Amino acid sequence: MNFFEQELKRFFAKDHAFDDVKFIGKACYGTLGEKTRMKLEFVTLGTYQKYEGIKATVIDKNDGVIDTLTLKFSDVWGKKKLNNPNFRDGIEPYVWIYNEKVEWYAYEPTNSDYKVMAESVSDYAELFKEQTQEIKNSYSLNQQM
Repeated sequence: MNFFEQELKRFFAKDHAFDDVKFIGKACYGTLGEKTRMKLEFVTLGTYQKYEGIKATVIDKNDGVIDTLTLKFSDVWGKKKLNNPNFRDGIEPYVWIYNEKVEWYAYEPTNSDYKVMAESVSDYAELFKEQTQEIKNSYSLNQQM
């Protein structure tokens, strides 16, 4: 299992935002409903091999992408203070690849950081879980008439 898969597991393995989670490469996939899926992946935001956030994509099995949202680590967690004179003002967290080694740069997230990100993704996923359930209920009502 690579670094990205391990980190995604730390973020989302215990999360109940979606079911049947699979971890593949820099992404994980799970189900939100019968036809709705969610993909979560580490993303760069313009700098090569600097992963600054998680992109969430909601996908309908028949119609494709429904919505996407990029959650920057710095937006979710804020700037992190360090006991390092090189980062007196703190640092915006990110993962980087340097000399073929993948790791968090200068700041490693805490358990509470992982939980906050998982909650943010869960809140986003709930928007589409409800929609899926509403469609099911509407379809059932129409079938009964």
